[in-house]
Amino acid sequence: MKSSLKLALGLASAIAASTAVSNAAHAEDLTLCWAAWDPANALVELSKDFTKETGIGMKFEFVPWTNYADRFLNELNSHGKLCDLIIGDSQWIGGAAENGHYVKLNDFFDKEKISMDDFVPATVVGYSEWPKNTPNYWALPAMGDVVGWTYRKDWFSKPELQKEFKEKYGWDLGPPATFDQLKQIAEFFQKRQIDGKTVYGASIYTERGSEGITMGAMDVLYSYGFQYENPKKPYEMEGFVNSADSVKGLEFYKALYDCCTPPGASNSYMGEGVDAFKSGQVAMHMNFAFTWPGLQKDENVGGDKIGYFVNPKGPGGAQFAQLGGQGISVVSYSDKQESALKYIKWFANKDVQAKWWSLGGYSCLNSVVKDPKFPSSQPYAQAFLDSMAIVKDFWAEPSYAPLLQASQKRFHDYVVAGQGSAKDALDGLVKDWTQVFQDDGKM
Repeated sequence: MKSSLKLALGLASAIAASTAVSNAAHAEDLTLCWAAWDPANALVELSKDFTKETGIGMKFEFVPWTNYADRFLNELNSHGKLCDLIIGDSQWIGGAAENGHYVKLNDFFDKEKISMDDFVPATVVGYSEWPKNTPNYWALPAMGDVVGWTYRKDWFSKPELQKEFKEKYGWDLGPPATFDQLKQIAEFFQKRQIDGKTVYGASIYTERGSEGITMGAMDVLYSYGFQYENPKKPYEMEGFVNSADSVKGLEFYKALYDCCTPPGASNSYMGEGVDAFKSGQVAMHMNFAFTWPGLQKDENVGGDKIGYFVNPKGPGGAQFAQLGGQGISVVSYSDKQESALKYIKWFANKDVQAKWWSLGGYSCLNSVVKDPKFPSSQPYAQAFLDSMAIVKDFWAEPSYAPLLQASQKRFHDYVVAGQGSAKDALDGLVKDWTQVFQDDGKM
C-alpha cells in the first residue's frame, strides 16, 4: 500500500529507465506494470538477465504512486491489454480474483514445482491468496514491505543526551520496545536544539487523500488489540473494531501527533516522512521498509547516523506491524500469457531472488531471508526480517476502496482535525464498514 514518493525517492530515474527500455522494445516484448519508485529501478536492472536468458524483451509502465491505483485498476476494469504482468497492491487481490483480472496460478505452480511453502507465510497470505488462508493463488510474492522505524542513531548516542534522558525517564535512551517508550523519546526530542537546529520527535503518517493515515493508525492499533472482525463470525465488527483497546490505540496515535510531530505534518505520508528525516527535522521516522536502502546511502543521515527498529509493542505486550508490499500477477487479458508465465518462473528462482535483494528489492523467498548471512547483509536486514514476522494487513475485500475511504476520513477527522472522540471515530467506522458489506450482500 503506497502513495506519493516524489523525486527524492528516485521517480525520475525510474521513469527514465522505463522510457529507455520501452524505446528499444518491439511488439513481442512483455510489458510489466508497477509503481514508479526505487524498487522499480532495481527490477529494470534485474530483468535484463531475463531477456538475456530467454530472448524476451521487457517494457515497463511505471506510474507514480499518486496515480498508481486509479491508472491500473481502470486498466484492469476495462479489460485493457497494456499490462502482461502487473505488480498489484496487496489489497487488490480479492477484487482481481473475483473479477477475473488475474490468471489463477495453481496449475502453473504445480507444473513448475513452485511451492508457496518456499515463501514467507505472511507474504503468501497477503499478496497471493484469495480467499485468504486458502490454497488459491493469484500472484507470486514479489516485493516484501512493512511499516517500521528509522532513528537518528547519532543523536541517541550523544553522552549528554543519554545522561539527561536516563535521569528523566529511568531507562537508557535507545530504540523503544513499547509505544509508551516511543512517546517518551519523541517528547524528549520535541523542539530540542541539536547542532544549533530545532528538531522534533517523530514523523508519522497523517495523509488524508489516499491511505496514509490508515496505514499509520493501524500500525499502532494492531498492537493495542484492534481486530477487524469477530474471529468466529466474519464481518461482525461491533466490539472488535471499536473495542476499548482500539479506542486507547487511536487516542495514543492522536496524542503522538499532537505532542511530537514537526510543523506542517497534517498531511504527511511516505515522501514527506523521508523529507523530514533526510533534512534532519526528526529523531524518529515511521515508514515502509522500502525507503531504508535509500536512507542508508544518504550522505547526511545515512551510514553510521541511522538506525532501524521494529514497530513497538502495545500495553498488553502484543506486537504487530502494518503489511505493505505486492505480488506479481499475469493479467488475464494479455495475449502473451505464456511468456508472462516464463517471467514468473524465472523470478521465482532462488538465485534471481538473491540478486533482487542485493539490488534493493525485498525478496519474500525463505532461502534468501533465512540465509544465515541475511541479517548481516544490510544494516536494516534484521529489522526487516523481524518486522515481516509480525505483520497484519488491511481489508483485501473486493470493496476495499470504500472501506479505505471510510477509515481515511474517520481517522483524519479525529487525529488531525480534532473532531469528536476516538470512540466516536471507531463507532462511525463500524457503521461505515457495515454499510459497505451490507451493500455487498455479505451482511
